[in-house]
Amino acid sequence: MSFRLGLTGGIGMGKSTTAAMFAARGVPVWDADAAVHRLYAPGGAAVAPVSAAFPQALAEDGGIDRAALKRVLAEAPARLAELEAIVHPLVAADRADFIAANAAAPVVLLDIPLLFETGAQAQMDGVAVVSAPAEVQRARVLARPGMDDATLDLILSRQMADADRRAGARWVIPTDTLDRAQAAVDAILAELAAETKAESPSDA
Repeated sequence: MSFRLGLTGGIGMGKSTTAAMFAARGVPVWDADAAVHRLYAPGGAAVAPVSAAFPQALAEDGGIDRAALKRVLAEAPARLAELEAIVHPLVAADRADFIAANAAAPVVLLDIPLLFETGAQAQMDGVAVVSAPAEVQRARVLARPGMDDATLDLILSRQMADADRRAGARWVIPTDTLDRAQAAVDAILAELAAETKAESPSDA
C-alpha cells in the first residue's frame, strides 16, 4: 500500500507549486479542489444532491454554478454545514478511488487545503505543511488580481494559523525560495524511500 502523504498550507504559502514538485518526481497527486470541480461539473456526482438542496446553484450547462452557490451561502451561512454534509463524503470517495488506483505507487500525495480543519489527517500516514514568512505570504496573495488587504485578512481569519499547522505536521516545507522547497521535497522522498527499504524483508 502507498504511503499517504497529506500536503496542506494556508493561502499564498505555495502549496500548488510544491505539489507540482512532487508530481515532477513521479508522485501521483490528488487535488481536493480539483476533485470538487469534477464533482460540480456537468454529470458530476455532486450535481444532483447539491442542486436538490440549493436549486439556485444549478447552472444552465447542467453543472453547479459555484458563484451562485457562494451567494446563497453568503445569505444563509448556517447552510454551509448542509453543503459540507453532501460534498465531503463525495470528496472522500473520490480520494479513496484515487488511492486505490495508485496502490502500486510508493507514495501518493493528497493535496488538501483544509486537511486539519476537516480531520483528514487521521487518514494520512504523514503530513507535510508548506510555510513561508507572513510577509512573503502577504505579498504573494496581494499580487493576485482583485485581492486587497481586507479580503486577505478575512481569509486568514477563517484559516488555521500557520504555527498550528506546522505543529501538527511531520514535515515543514519552507517555500520562501524554490530551491529550499525543492530540497525539502527531495529530503522527504529520500526519507520515505529509506523507511520503505528498512521495512522490506532482506533479499539475502
